[in-house]
Amino acid sequence: MSSEQIQTLAKLMLEFIPPTMKLFGFTLLYSIPLGMVAALLKMCRFKPVSWLTNLYILIMRGTPLLLQIIVVYYSVPILRMSSGCPKWLSSVLTGVDIQSDSYMFRMVLAAFVLNYAAYFAEIFRGGIESIPKGQYEAAGALGFSRMQTFFRIILPQVFKRVIPASSNEIIILVKDTSLAYAVGYMEIMYIAKKQMSFYSSLVPLFLAGIFYFAAAAVLTLIFGYIEKKLDYYK
Repeated sequence: MSSEQIQTLAKLMLEFIPPTMKLFGFTLLYSIPLGMVAALLKMCRFKPVSWLTNLYILIMRGTPLLLQIIVVYYSVPILRMSSGCPKWLSSVLTGVDIQSDSYMFRMVLAAFVLNYAAYFAEIFRGGIESIPKGQYEAAGALGFSRMQTFFRIILPQVFKRVIPASSNEIIILVKDTSLAYAVGYMEIMYIAKKQMSFYSSLVPLFLAGIFYFAAAAVLTLIFGYIEKKLDYYK
């Protein structure tokens, strides 16, 4: 490829960075709180809740994200065609425009959020259980309620302890956004594969690789800075 073609290709691929970052940002926005909720549910003393949460985490962590994206994306068309689908659900699904870009984004986002929430749940659970039980007892002796103990004493320590593991998952998430191309979501890997076929060249894939590398490098620096700032918890 000529330098002019590479410049044109680079400008074209830059236009698809916002959809990629949109998927990345919204996945973090929803999966982190959901992961915390799932961690607390897994630790619940009511066994049915704990078992169901364990099953959810096992399924999400035990099956490929690509498979989950495909299943979630095609769930609405499949349910529409299913003879066993309840009438009320069928009427609701009939109004869903499965050809729209918003439908594609919501389904892909749902798959990412459910998957990453399971991983964050295990990270948060490990962080919570690493806090000595004596701190709960000391907080109770000082008159703190269970909610005050968790949010004022336990959670700040958990946040610091889970930063390394969470940063690893977040960096992986940047690269995993490339899996959305499987259902036609127009992110940077989607356009890279199309342009690779158009130019019969691997250059588009190399340009996409540069983007993922740069994003991972920036996130690594950010989390390294955060870890240093939180050293006072030691």
